Amino acid sequence: MSLSMYQASVPAFIHALTNLSSILTKAASYAEAKKIDPSVLVNARLAPDMFPLSRQVQIATDIVKGGVARLAGVEVPSFPDTETNFAELQARIAKIISFL
Repeated sequence: MSLSMYQASVPAFIHALTNLSSILTKAASYAEAKKIDPSVLVNARLAPDMFPLSRQVQIATDIVKGGVARLAGVEVPSFPDTETNFAELQARIAKIISFL
């Protein structure tokens, strides 16, 4: 990947993933404050035909890692989509940022 492609994409991806991580932190804090089982939020959908939050995070991270790997000409890393709680989703985001 050329330096200009890196500069045009990776900082924006890191910014977006950092924001996503912050949203998950706020959601976990909200669940704790309101005494809501966190899995309710992790499995929540904004609309009936949408994926749950956990799958939305998996898709977002897959798009970022796939795009950057293809731009760099390296193999796309594979992570299983097994996250079921906020800590696991945060760990997935951290792995992707580390890859970037």
